[in-house]
Amino acid sequence: MRRHDRSSLRVLGSVGEPIDPPTWRWYFDVVGEGRCSIIDTWWQTETGGMLLSGLPGATPMKPGSTSLPLPGVEPAVLALGAAEGSAEGELAIAASWPGQMRTLYGDHERFLEHYLRPFPGYFRTEDAVQRDEDGYFWIGGRMDDVIKVAGHRLGAAEIEGALTAHAGCTESAVVAAPDPVRGALVCAFVRPAPGAEAGAELAAALREEVASRLGRVAVPSAIRFVAALPKTHSGKVMRRILRRIARGDEGDLGDTTTLSQPESVEEARTATVY
Repeated sequence: MRRHDRSSLRVLGSVGEPIDPPTWRWYFDVVGEGRCSIIDTWWQTETGGMLLSGLPGATPMKPGSTSLPLPGVEPAVLALGAAEGSAEGELAIAASWPGQMRTLYGDHERFLEHYLRPFPGYFRTEDAVQRDEDGYFWIGGRMDDVIKVAGHRLGAAEIEGALTAHAGCTESAVVAAPDPVRGALVCAFVRPAPGAEAGAELAAALREEVASRLGRVAVPSAIRFVAALPKTHSGKVMRRILRRIARGDEGDLGDTTTLSQPESVEEARTATVY
């Protein structure tokens, strides 16, 4: 990276998956040479455009945060009702912009049932979020990415952050697999860092990293090393496919036409489990 001239860079973007603080700092220090604004955005296909985003050179940055809502947008954190101040819960939208979806083609009733009726007065996003005391938002992934292990609710994004904090892990995706005793098991798909050797030794080191940061209950029961995670062209990890692989489903994994590297699915399916 350092052998390339990056003096023309002014603004760096981050889209697709939430960016964890260690990756953010590498992006800022190495790619942006400590001088470029990093604009991490939140949006969905349904919103038709980004609703949470910092403004280059104007919004103070916090590593890993999507910053503040854009002008006119009113997000909310729903826990037991709409929470004020610093809070954690589900992200919902009280006021959006004209580009947001208003129906589902041919099935308006389904649109109302899924997006508007669960929380009257809000558009439901199904994304987990934290809001700090300064009003900054931190996206934690999908609400269905919460894994319940032996009565403990674990956020997949938290475990992924702990894995990528280890120098041997470039990227990870964590999903749940059912377990008759504990309710669910944590399964991790890991892309090793350049120079790191995938195998039992690295798997043990990653488990220790998670244990030291989050506790033993969050340690992955299964780790699979892959060269690439199955992602859409916009950079979103297809976790529904990884869930089926973690469960051992041998049947059809569903539509994979939107994947940028379709071969990553078979690699994840056949990867050795550590």
